[in-house]
Amino acid sequence: MALTKPSIEIAGASTAPNSTTSSTTDIWGIFRALRDARSLFGLRPSHIHTLQAMLSFLKPGHGETVFASNYSICQRVGGIDERTLRRHINRFVELGFITRNDSSNRKRYRVRSSNGECISYGLSLAPLLQRASELVALAQEIEHNRRDQIFLRKQILTKLAQLEELDHRNPFIRDARKALRRKLSLSEYRALLAGTDAEFELISMEPDAPETMTLPANDGQTVRHQSKSEEERKDLEKTPADPLLEPQLLTSVCDQAASFTTNKLRNWIDIANHARTLAPMMGIHPGAFEKAANAIGVRKASCAVFILLQFGERVRDFGAYFHSITLGQRQSQFNPTALIKRLAVAGIHST
Repeated sequence: MALTKPSIEIAGASTAPNSTTSSTTDIWGIFRALRDARSLFGLRPSHIHTLQAMLSFLKPGHGETVFASNYSICQRVGGIDERTLRRHINRFVELGFITRNDSSNRKRYRVRSSNGECISYGLSLAPLLQRASELVALAQEIEHNRRDQIFLRKQILTKLAQLEELDHRNPFIRDARKALRRKLSLSEYRALLAGTDAEFELISMEPDAPETMTLPANDGQTVRHQSKSEEERKDLEKTPADPLLEPQLLTSVCDQAASFTTNKLRNWIDIANHARTLAPMMGIHPGAFEKAANAIGVRKASCAVFILLQFGERVRDFGAYFHSITLGQRQSQFNPTALIKRLAVAGIHST
């Protein structure tokens, strides 16, 4: 190992007893900045612990050189072996944070002349203090990135929750949540958010089911509406109805839903069409209603809309609750007939 000695003039200028560098500089603020930015320099926590121990030997007004022996530093770190300490010191020297000023016998001490000039032999932390602005800027950039990553992550999770309400079987949701289990960079978070937004827009642009309100239509549109109604009528006729739940019972108990139409709801086709009209008004996406109708049947999906509207303010989020009882975990527990009878007995409906 080559011996390096500072000149007397440099030593006298930078390490004199009346030097105020170490007292006026926020040494521990610089340390915290390097600690936060350590990954950029390839430093491990053990390196930071060693640096913390060396900094603790500095005394305000006595310069930036550590005179403590390797043994004393090892003990202050927590009992690490001397070989590990030397590796850590060499790493800091390579990075330019420490300058090693060795004496002929490798001892660490300071000598002073009669006119006040001095030479310090030891581990000089002056390079670390001189790079304070660089380290603080890097630490601030890392903190800004961390906050931006959290902000983007929350946006992604919110969008994924909305996507699950519309289509919980969407494979994009599974892949996105799998990606979020890894530590992503800021650019990866931005790309994932852009992909989530695009997927949300794609689902939102799916064709909505026709509503029952009378709208001007050309012959082609009229034919399509009639064809849809005819297909649904056939499906309802094929599906066995619950003999204990008649349309009249549903509309009389769930009079809140019935109050939103001037037409009489005479059969399940009328009820299904009216449920499609009510769903968007309640925050239930039309696509979610159609998926529920395909999963549990048009009757049960329509009953869910009527029952939720009857509960009114008791339900905080109609869309989320509708998804839960028709497509989610409570699907098997949803029994519209039992709920209608309970509502009728409890007298919750208007009289």
